[in-house]
Amino acid sequence: MNLKVIIEEDTEDGGFIVSCPALPGCHSEGETVEEALENIKDAIQGCLPLFNELLCPEHMLRER
Repeated sequence: MNLKVIIEEDTEDGGFIVSCPALPGCHSEGETVEEALENIKDAIQGCLPLFNELLCPEHMLRER
């Protein structure tokens, strides 16, 4: 799965801030662009199960 991410330079504290628009609230940071990208991969992996549950709650999938 490929998701678009946005990388911005943090001019106040240094480093880079990265977010994933497809997953609101999914953000990360890093001292370098490479580190920020690795960190957002971890953040996305943590966010996806939560978003899946919100979009398709398990109780709706159970057979009745």
